[in-house]
Amino acid sequence: MHAARVPAASVTAALHDVAGLGGFFTLRVGGRDDGWHPVARSYAAGFTDLAEAVARHHRTSEPRVAVSIAQLGHAARLWSPALACVVLHGIVPDLEGLQRADDGPALRAPRPAGWYADRLDCPARALYQQVTCHLSAPADGLRVNVAPRLLDGNSASALAGAAHALLALRPAVRGPLIDLTTELLDIGRLAGTGVLTGPALAFRRRSCCLYYRAPNGSKCGDCGLADVRRRAPR
Repeated sequence: MHAARVPAASVTAALHDVAGLGGFFTLRVGGRDDGWHPVARSYAAGFTDLAEAVARHHRTSEPRVAVSIAQLGHAARLWSPALACVVLHGIVPDLEGLQRADDGPALRAPRPAGWYADRLDCPARALYQQVTCHLSAPADGLRVNVAPRLLDGNSASALAGAAHALLALRPAVRGPLIDLTTELLDIGRLAGTGVLTGPALAFRRRSCCLYYRAPNGSKCGDCGLADVRRRAPR
């Protein structure tokens, strides 16, 4: 994929623009190294610190609930900027060497890099590989037994949520966004995790993130346990 490489300055500009969408679309770029560590270190530790922070915040005593919610948030911070980068700028960001903030879940690309999507044989598969390698690694380090398909469902939910948010913010990209999201949901471990149910990219997953088991939790809008009648497309 060498010929498809994008200049670092162009990747930086794209990620800065995407970060302007707010929330989970922010992926820091460059800057000082203080306060950041390789995200691989967090993966090896099974995201223990983030799971403990989630457990305190949601007052849950179930480790698997905390781990699931933490992993879902991490998935959203990966899918959101990466998906937007492809749809808005035609760039698949290179997420190798990703770092995480010492004091929270924020992510950073210390050396921005990426590929021109239209020069790749399959941009969707390239994007899938860049994101999901960061979701399979934490699963290998988990200290808690969480069903693999639950984690896959979290990944799909985060992808669909990112697509839904991007569509609301940039409705002009509806066509390519729907095409890419639909293709992604049919690749690898995302296949069979759920279905898109409406024109606004609403999603219904076939699993549950377990948030409803937290003391003040509830079933999420895309939960596989939710009442089907409330999920009918408009």
